[in-house]
Amino acid sequence: MPASRPTIEDPVRETILAAADELFYRRGVQAVGMDELRDHAGVTLKRIYATFPSKADLVEAYLVRRDDKWRHAVEDYVTRRSEDPAEQLLLVFDALGAWIRTEPQFRGCAFHNAVGELGGTSPGTTMLARSNKHHLRALLEKTARRAKLRRPAEVAFQLMLLAEGSLITATIDGDPEVPKRAKAAARVILESASRRRVARQPALR
Repeated sequence: MPASRPTIEDPVRETILAAADELFYRRGVQAVGMDELRDHAGVTLKRIYATFPSKADLVEAYLVRRDDKWRHAVEDYVTRRSEDPAEQLLLVFDALGAWIRTEPQFRGCAFHNAVGELGGTSPGTTMLARSNKHHLRALLEKTARRAKLRRPAEVAFQLMLLAEGSLITATIDGDPEVPKRAKAAARVILESASRRRVARQPALR
């Protein structure tokens, strides 16, 4: 069962998660031991295990925290810059580019990385990654419907593929400008989806 989202703020819990976020994202989940996490967080192992009974629980809580931050960051980025839904769809790619440029020691998507490391042995990790990607797809589809695009579900799926692919390519190439090129491809998709189909006229006899 994936970690639940806490409703009450716990400063010690947040301290542990902040340390886990930095270490897990920068070095990978399996490379970080609990003793290292203890030293980085400045919290005793007893307190860590009282908060997170297992490392798996901590990893899932780390992913939930990342998911919450990502959802809010993307939605805030696009809504602050435009009220036009079609433009908001393109702004998602600007949000990706901004994140890549500002993330210290960018290592790609935390969910891609976690599934690559743990997907075969941690169903909770896979479920959280799917939830993260399904949320993005749902957000894109809702926005595509507001933009009155044809086949909004398919448009959303295509845009999600571009977004996810741009993250992977930017990670491998070390190029923060990749989302700009994905945005150009996204614009073509939106232009195609916004064209009105011309009804066939009956042939003149």
